[in-house]
Amino acid sequence: MSTAEEKPKLAPSGDEPETKPKLRICCACPETKKLRDNCMVEHGEDKCKEQIEAHLKCLRKAGFDV
Repeated sequence: MSTAEEKPKLAPSGDEPETKPKLRICCACPETKKLRDNCMVEHGEDKCKEQIEAHLKCLRKAGFDV
């Protein structure tokens, strides 16, 4: 692994034991990622807060600390 690559941090989730995400962060939540990316290309970051937050929520649910 090169120094430019970092493993994603795991999100602590209260009483539950930390589990390793099953996917790399780039492959997690493809549906919300596509919606976020398309919105940002078409409208810019400022008008896509809802899609960005939905993608972050999905990543957190998948076990990533973002």
